[in-house]
Amino acid sequence: MCAKRFSQGSGPSQRQLRVAEVIRHRLAEVFARGELHDPELSRVSITVTEVTITTDLRHAMVYVMPLGGEGAEEVLAGLKRHKAELRHLVAREMALKHAPELKFDLDGTFDRLEEARRLFDDPRVKADVAAPDEDDDA
Repeated sequence: MCAKRFSQGSGPSQRQLRVAEVIRHRLAEVFARGELHDPELSRVSITVTEVTITTDLRHAMVYVMPLGGEGAEEVLAGLKRHKAELRHLVAREMALKHAPELKFDLDGTFDRLEEARRLFDDPRVKADVAAPDEDDDA
């Protein structure tokens, strides 16, 4: 077998990316249609921001955030409670030998984005960015 046939990169393979995206879309449909029968979760709009999957396609990490970020811990607890049902709902639409085990976590991207905005609004940082580079004088 040719050694260069498969990518040696550290990033996810195309198959991993495709499977993760199918899982993300399917979970978004489940939440939008209210297929999960939990009154606590059905009254909250849940955004599936990202799904990452292991190389063997057996475990998927699902990053979620409720709309507005309110009640995030309760939503996360509800999703963890219903992970077997969600796994079944996702697996129905996929042609994989094994349905991936779903693990849920809150997406911290929005918090990091807000922190970066706050830093860029700091007057000291603005002055640093606006100052000419010392290398330009040479």
